[in-house]
Amino acid sequence: MADTVQAQARSYEPGTHPDLPPPIATSGPIAWVKENLFGSPLNIALTLLSVYLLYLILPGALNWAIFDAVFFAGSREECRAIDSGACWALANVRFGQFIYGFYPEDLRWRVDLAFVMFLLALVPVLWDRTPYRQQWFIYSAIYPIIAYFLLVGGLGLEPVETTKIGGFALNVLIGVTGIAASLPLGILLALGRRSHMPVVRPLCVMFIEFIRGVPLITLLFIASTMLNYFLPPGTTFDLILRVLIMVTIFSAAYIAEVVRGGLQAIPKGQIEAADAMGLRYWQSMRLVVLPQALKISIPGIVNTFVGLFKDTTLVVIIGLTDVLGVGRASLSDAKWQGLSTEVYVFIAILFFICCFSMARYSIYLEKKLHTGHKR
Repeated sequence: MADTVQAQARSYEPGTHPDLPPPIATSGPIAWVKENLFGSPLNIALTLLSVYLLYLILPGALNWAIFDAVFFAGSREECRAIDSGACWALANVRFGQFIYGFYPEDLRWRVDLAFVMFLLALVPVLWDRTPYRQQWFIYSAIYPIIAYFLLVGGLGLEPVETTKIGGFALNVLIGVTGIAASLPLGILLALGRRSHMPVVRPLCVMFIEFIRGVPLITLLFIASTMLNYFLPPGTTFDLILRVLIMVTIFSAAYIAEVVRGGLQAIPKGQIEAADAMGLRYWQSMRLVVLPQALKISIPGIVNTFVGLFKDTTLVVIIGLTDVLGVGRASLSDAKWQGLSTEVYVFIAILFFICCFSMARYSIYLEKKLHTGHKR
């Protein structure tokens, strides 16, 4: 092989030699396997141990979850009579409740439409090469108003009580709203904490430290019960709206600390250079400091968002019927008792898909914005 490559190299005139691909042993799947799985005695031992554990666990798990599983039945007894694997019939029978809660069946198209429109609103936010991105941002900005009327009603749409919004749709609603609203608020809090203004800085510090020192479930209890004591008599304040506010300020406090860490990592020379160019405070923050700080803070920000999305299941404690509440209610049915494993595995799969997607996008964004050298 080496003789062939040398012969090919001698057959070209100087300066006309084409670019040749790297040797197979230094790139591609074979090189990756050699470097990551068999690169050292420890890696070899861990790889063999992992293969052995997979050999012990994977066949039984696949048999239980797929090959011996039952997907269509009317009760737990019917599942056990058909086969001995997992009984996914409960998730199949009550799939609508798991996703939509008690939202009216004839109006569930509005939830589906709101979700599709949400994905479209994400396009210009996540991909900077989106055609007509500036115009598309206008749609992304007004999407929350559109989604509100789609879910709750109004403007010619039949009204729906917010208490009927449940299932996984409720988790997505709380998670997305908390993520979208807490990021700008957290950035402002981080800037306020680093400010030299005598009033802004102490207020931001007290707010952040107080919120970070209180569990989220405590804030949710305050939103569901105690908040009514501070409102004028006869005032009605929607429970889901109260939860959205508490989740947003809770996440914003953590985002503020993550962003503050990114701001502290920026060399002081960057700010001095921006001042030397005549940029004002907000111009230097928007054009010079924040882009670098947010790039550094991406892992921490996404980690906070993933934790926030999983914490949306806490709303079941204050009476909201999210996907976990639907699962618990389904298990109370005598026909389906004893299927807690299948229910919680199904719920875990839903959360895994969303959290894994956020993590993968975070990795993509880090690689895209990476400008330094590999360590």
